[in-house]
Amino acid sequence: MPSHLWAAVPHTAVLALNPLDTTSVLTSLGALGVFAVLFAETGLLIGFFLPGDSLLFTAGLLCTTTTAGVRLSLPAVLAAAVAGALLGAQTGYVIGRRAGRPLLERSRNPHLTRGAARAEELLAGYGHGKAIVLARFVPVVRTVLNPLAGALGVPARTFAVWQVAGGLLWSVGVTLGGYLLGSTVPSVDKYLLPAVALLVVVSLIPVALEVRRHRRSAAAAPQPPGPVA
Repeated sequence: MPSHLWAAVPHTAVLALNPLDTTSVLTSLGALGVFAVLFAETGLLIGFFLPGDSLLFTAGLLCTTTTAGVRLSLPAVLAAAVAGALLGAQTGYVIGRRAGRPLLERSRNPHLTRGAARAEELLAGYGHGKAIVLARFVPVVRTVLNPLAGALGVPARTFAVWQVAGGLLWSVGVTLGGYLLGSTVPSVDKYLLPAVALLVVVSLIPVALEVRRHRRSAAAAPQPPGPVA
């Protein structure tokens, strides 16, 4: 991190930082925390546990209210969110392209293993573009799909186009969702935890509907004839 950015962050706040607590990240690091968490979650396998969805939503809320003496700037948060989401995904793809499939196969973490299996199912079942966009809205899957796409040889241009589309839709959409809620509901910060829980449920609805549609289409497809006795 550049020295001038470190100078703007109180050292006591950094020492008290809890990376799993969205409010702690945002009140300690501000928009810089948004960039760091999204970059790690979407670009580095070690970031699979980080709270990307709830962080974006809470950041949007904190652009409308003051919490722990901190009020965030919406333009700064959006810029940090987009930069972290896009640069992180592209970094993950490059890592997967260079390290190959063994990078994921060596992992002993069950969450990463399940996420990799789900990511591969998305790529195989929905095609590159739709899978890359849908993965943005599924925790853990959005972490492992990027290196997996690189390891499986998804064309670089195809990946770049769709990860930008999905990254913008996810990062900007979820942040603005929090901002709009904070702008319309008085004292919404008192209901932060229920609001974040609702966000997680709502963010999974498009993915659930797409999976349901895909399964119905597969069930309705004519089955190949069996072997003739």
